[in-house]
Amino acid sequence: MALARSRRSESGFNYWPGFVDALSTLVLSIVFLLSVFLVVQFFLSQEVTGKDKALEQLTAKIAQLNDLLSLEKLSKLTLDDQVAQLRAGLASAEGERDRMKGLYEGLASSGSDAQGRANELNKALESEKAVSSRALAQIELLNQQISALRRQLAALEEALDASEKRDKESQNRIADLGQRLNVALAQRVQELSKYRSEFFGRLRAILGNRPDIRVVGDRFVFQSEVFFDTGQATLLPEGKTELETVASALIDLDKQIPAEIAWVLRVDGHTDVRPINSPLFKSNWELSSARAISVVQYLVSLGVPAQRLVAAGFAEFQPLDAAQTEEAYKRNRRIELKLTEK
Repeated sequence: MALARSRRSESGFNYWPGFVDALSTLVLSIVFLLSVFLVVQFFLSQEVTGKDKALEQLTAKIAQLNDLLSLEKLSKLTLDDQVAQLRAGLASAEGERDRMKGLYEGLASSGSDAQGRANELNKALESEKAVSSRALAQIELLNQQISALRRQLAALEEALDASEKRDKESQNRIADLGQRLNVALAQRVQELSKYRSEFFGRLRAILGNRPDIRVVGDRFVFQSEVFFDTGQATLLPEGKTELETVASALIDLDKQIPAEIAWVLRVDGHTDVRPINSPLFKSNWELSSARAISVVQYLVSLGVPAQRLVAAGFAEFQPLDAAQTEEAYKRNRRIELKLTEK
C-alpha cells in the first residue's frame, strides 16, 4: 500500500498549495461574518434586557396606580356618607321649620300678647333658614369634590389603559425578537450541515472506497487497526498518514466556515465488548479515551486548531454489531469522526 502511494505521489500533480491559498481567503471572510454575528447577537441580548427592565417599571407603575385608585374609591365612599348625613339633617331642619311656621300662624290670631312669642319664633325660623343654607352650601361643595374625584378616576383609568397597551406592544416586540433569533440560529445550523456535507464529500473523494473506512450516517468510521495495534493507543505510521489527509481537509474547512458558526470535530474512540486489563489500560474506557486523545493530539500537531477538536471515549457501549463474532468485534473497534456543533 505504501509503494502504491509512493508511485501516485511521483506521478501526480501537487495541487494542495492552491487549495490552501483559496481556503485561507475563505477563512478570513468567515471570521469577519462570525464577528458580525456576535455583535448582532450582543445588541439583541441588550435590547431584550432593556425591554425586560421597561416591563418591570410598567408593572410597578400599574401597582401604584391601583393603590391610588383604591384610596380614591375609599374617599368617595366617605364623602357619600357625609352627603347622606347632611341631607338627612336638612330634611329634619325643614320639617322643624314647617312645624314652627304652623305654630306661628296659629299664634298670630292670639293678639298682641302673642306678638313677642311670634318674634321669637321668627328668629328661630331665621336661624333654621341659616342652618339650611349652610347645609346646602356644604352639599354643593361635596358634589364638586365628588365630580373632581370622578375626573381623577377617569384619568387614572386612561393611564392604566395606556400602560396596558404599552405592555402589550413590548410583549409583541419581545416575541418578534425571539422569532428572529430562532430563524438566525436555524440558518446557522443549515450552514453547518452544508459544510459538513462538503467536508465528508471531500474526505470520501480523497480516501476512496476502502473497506476499513466507511461512512455511517453523519460520521466517518475508521477501523482501529488503521491507527493502532491491538490493546495500544500509539498511532501507527499508516494511521498518521490517514490523519494527515483528514487534517488538511479540516484546516481548509476551518478557513471556509464562518467564524460565527461554533463547530467542532468530535473524535470518538470505541472498543469491542471483550474486557481488557493491561498495565497501561485497566478498562475499555481508558483504552477508547486514550485512542481518541492520541488522534486529537496528532491533528493539533498538524495545525488543526485545538478549540475545534473534542476527544471522547465510549468503550464497548456503542456497538455497531451486537454479534459475538470476530467480524463483529472488528467492526466495533473503531475511531469515528463527526462534525457537529459545539
